[in-house]
Amino acid sequence: MRLVVLGLSLSSSWGNGHATTFRALLKAFAARGQDILFLERDVPWYATQRDLAAPDYCELAFYADLDDLARWRGTIASADAVIVGSYVPEGVAVARFVQQAASGVTAFYDIDTPVTLAKLARGDFEYLSPDVIPGYDIYLSFTGGPTLDRIERRYGSPAARPLYCSVDPALYGPTGAAKRWDLSYLGTYSVDRQPTLERLLIAPARALPERRFVVAGPQYPDGIDWPANVERIEHLPPADHAAFYSASRFTLNVTRADMIAAGWSPSVRLFEAAACATPIISDVWDGIDSLFVPELQILLAADGVDVIEALGRGDADDIGAAARARVLAAHTAAHRAAELEAHLAEAAATRPAALAFA
Repeated sequence: MRLVVLGLSLSSSWGNGHATTFRALLKAFAARGQDILFLERDVPWYATQRDLAAPDYCELAFYADLDDLARWRGTIASADAVIVGSYVPEGVAVARFVQQAASGVTAFYDIDTPVTLAKLARGDFEYLSPDVIPGYDIYLSFTGGPTLDRIERRYGSPAARPLYCSVDPALYGPTGAAKRWDLSYLGTYSVDRQPTLERLLIAPARALPERRFVVAGPQYPDGIDWPANVERIEHLPPADHAAFYSASRFTLNVTRADMIAAGWSPSVRLFEAAACATPIISDVWDGIDSLFVPELQILLAADGVDVIEALGRGDADDIGAAARARVLAAHTAAHRAAELEAHLAEAAATRPAALAFA
């Protein structure tokens, strides 16, 4: 299969979770014998923060703007499948170009589904609009559950299918690092996540001055009052993630409000931390128990008291090991690559001129 992907970024993980998601998925997809071109908009904030200049599993190319993208028309036209990702700059115009040029399957891969749908509901068509959704043969969604039916019924998608994030177990696993922190959190600042971070990490840190905490990620405002026992790391490149998780007795998962409302929206950080056998304390949302068994593979917390109780548990190693076993059994990049191949083949089979994928 010749696959072309137009995504937010493959080259830079700075301030986004898209890069690590695409890297794991496409590496595993290439391992299945598929040929991949990734087209990335060349924007200054990623150009100066690139941590993957030349992947060995796909071709990576950059385009300056929509006019420059047109030079790839022939490649897009001849591809077996073309995927456009969420948050691609000028994504609506990119969608129209792809849908007009492509002769193979066209797909939208939404790594931000609840955010996307909330934007559509308020008329914000930053990277997707209702009129282009039916033009995609398949809508691949970060979110599963009832949201998939909504995408089909309300927005006219011919097929909405789940394609959760995943983890590359070759890059994420226990490193044996000494424990430095009792509770860690890895994530870019978000206005709607911050109250949960305050409740589930900062408040416990104030209550437990003898414990050590850390928050890693960019864009946090200067005005945040961090307790003295909360370490800050401005940016943590993916190469350091496994060591970070392995040095954490527990790690915290915090979910954006739109994703909590939708449910069935696991962050890539969930799978990455679990692959490192780091026990996870997570906020609560519908569908999380379909991914991990609460109390056995993950701990759920509604408030700081729950977090404090979790930090005092003596079975952390067992919880972390059980979470790792679950991820390796169902949530690796190899699993997602097989699912992606099946979804694209299904979409091809329903097209007027059915394509055959080897």
